[in-house]
Formats: sequence, C-alpha cells, structure tokens
Amino acid sequence: MKKSVLLKGPLLTRSGYGEQTRFALRALKSRQDLFDIFIQPINWGATSWMIESSEERHWIDQTIEKTIGYIQQGGKFDISVQVTIPLEWENLAIKNIGYTAGIETTMASHTWIEKGNHMDNIIVVSTHSKQTFADIHYDAINTQTNEQVKLKLTTPVKVANYPVKSYENIEELDLPLDYDFNFLVIAQFGPRKNLHNTIKWFVEEFYNDEVGLIVKSNIAKNCLLDRSRLSADLNRMMQSYSDKKCKVYLIHGDMTDAEIHSLYAHPKVKAFLALPHGEGFGLPIFEAAYSGIPVVATGWSGQLDFLVDETGMEQFYNVAFDLNTVQENVVWENVIIKDSKWAFPREQSAKQKMRLCYNQYATDDVEAAKVVDAVKYSKVLKERFSEEKMYANFIEGMDVDEEEFNVESWIDSLDIEEIE
Repeated sequence: MKKSVLLKGPLLTRSGYGEQTRFALRALKSRQDLFDIFIQPINWGATSWMIESSEERHWIDQTIEKTIGYIQQGGKFDISVQVTIPLEWENLAIKNIGYTAGIETTMASHTWIEKGNHMDNIIVVSTHSKQTFADIHYDAINTQTNEQVKLKLTTPVKVANYPVKSYENIEELDLPLDYDFNFLVIAQFGPRKNLHNTIKWFVEEFYNDEVGLIVKSNIAKNCLLDRSRLSADLNRMMQSYSDKKCKVYLIHGDMTDAEIHSLYAHPKVKAFLALPHGEGFGLPIFEAAYSGIPVVATGWSGQLDFLVDETGMEQFYNVAFDLNTVQENVVWENVIIKDSKWAFPREQSAKQKMRLCYNQYATDDVEAAKVVDAVKYSKVLKERFSEEKMYANFIEGMDVDEEEFNVESWIDSLDIEEIE
C-alpha cells in the first residue's frame, strides 16, 4: 500500500531551498508506486515566487488543492519531508525526515542538534554538511539527573547530491559582450558569497586585459529597486578603476533554469568564478562544471563533492584559503554561530588561478595543456550525478522499507484462516 508523504518546503520560490524542494519532489515522483504525494508550499525569506506555465506546475497546483482538501477532512500523513533549516523541523507525521543544505561553516547550533534528534532521518546535500553534523557536540545538563552530558546528533544522516539537468536546443542569449573571453559568477550580493572581493580581485588582475566578468546577482529580490541599489553599489566600486580595460557586466532579474543554462553555454562565457566563504552544495558551480566550462573556486565546503572526482583528483582551479572565524556582521542566531569558521580565499591565490585559467582557455588550441579538461570532466559528472542515480540516493536516504509497500507481502503477513 502507498504511504502518504507530505512535502513541506519553499517549492515555488526562486531560492536555493526552492531548488532543493523541487529536487525532493521529483525524487518522490520517480517512485509514485510507493508514495501518495501531498505538498505544503512555504515562503523563503524575501525571494520571489515562480510564475510559469508547465506540465509540472499544473501537477503541483492540483496536488496543493488535493492537500488542502485532505487536511480539511482530517487526513494524516505517514511520512513528512521538511525542506528547510533544522530550526524549523517539527513533528508532522508518523515518520519525519529533515532535509537541509544550510551548513556552510564548521558548526551547527545546539538547537539544530536538538531538532535533528527529534527527526527519524536527516538528508543533506553534501558530505561537508554531513561531516559538520557528525563532528559537532555541546556540553549539556541532563535535566532529570543533573549530570553533565555531551549533546550530539544521534539521528542517521544521509547525503543526496543534486542531479544534472539536461536542456536541448538552448537559445543563445543576446548579451552585449565586448570581449571573447568572459568569466561568469552567479551569486547573491551578500557576505557569504564574497562577491565584493571576487569583483575587486578580478578587476585588479585583468585591469589592462580584454577580459570580462558577467555578474548574475541580486541583493535580496529580483525587483527594480533591488537592481537600482546593486547597480549603484557596483558603479561606486568601479569609480576607483575608471581607466580599466576589462569589463564588468551586471545581469539582474528572474531567469528560468533554461536561461541560466544558456549563460553557461554562451560562446563567450569561457569560465566560471566562485570564491564563497562556504557552500552547502554550490548549485551554480555544479551547473557550470557539468556544462563543460572550467571552474575557479574556493577549495572548501560542499562544492568538493563534485569538483573532486572519485579518485580524489581535483577537477578545478583550486583557490587556497584560510579557515578563520566568521565575521561579526554575519552572525545569525541559531544559524551562523559566533565561534564557527569558514574559508577566507587568499587574494593572491585567487588572482593566480584566474590568470592560469585564462591563459589556458583563451587559446583556440584545443590540444593545449590544461589543469582541467572541463569538457571531458562534464561527461563524467553527467554520468555520476544522473537524475536516476540522485533520485535513488534520495529515496534511499528516506530509509523506507519497501517491503511495507508490497501488497503481496502485506497480504502474506495477514493472519488468514479458512472458516468451514
């Protein structure tokens, strides 16, 4: 018999957690022989909601209506999958599964550990997140015995990475790019993504070169006011480099998945640049890597799951870093802990790796020696992170006993006797 599964998360938002919820939904839909799916969409901060017409969106809208009716009739759920930070996990079903990406530092709060211990299973998007959960512990007092104990996570944690996406016949975006070689960065303009230093170091390194940097970004929302603020900030930043030859371009606003992938496929986008302090997974970095363009990135946190191959070989231009305490202005109660650490990319290393990538990929000689064969490695990623494999990983992470779903097994388990 099918199990009723409630998927709660920011399914319809243009956010990292929105993308994560959509992946969870597609994984569940891959096993509709096992699950009767229900959906509870939630907001995610100030991010906008997706407005689109598609077969998947039609199915989602119908399922939300079904969920409302089911709850109004007093329906209960066998399983809940809750896609959010652990602080918001709760008891919604017989079996509760927390699914999070939100560990970009070296620590998780004690509240996350306490909430996690009330879940039956936890799924995370990277080995970094799993290891952080496993390593952290706090001194605590047992309220019943007054004994000092170690507060640690006891709930099983599994990793389910994102799958690659496939888009055929992508239309080329009409971008007013002056030069043939451009780096691309996709990141919100905030402290964790380190975008200010990323732009500054690029301009300083390529000051007199015919090289561009495309910045797809926002501050909080994809609205006109946000664009105006961000554009003003970047213009002020560029005033110190008024005679530079290199170019910086801003792309702001909502883009579909297909349009984002058309950025990676643009003939003048030659490399991807990412110098964050920490990532739960690093989805744009992953998309760039499997799209076949070389990646220059900080060598720490979630992105190592796909930037390092299964033999342990680095398949990216690895920017060195120092692991230091997070800045005071980013401390966020129960989310980013005061004493936690994350990576601070080294300026000189970042500039050296950008320059090395440019020197190796600016040439038209396909046989030229390169640190990374991005096109060849993209084929490896497409096989290793296929939808089929990643959906199966997610279902495995839910730790459900498929025997419970087998009708024949269920009938065999019944105590049936013949009445004469």
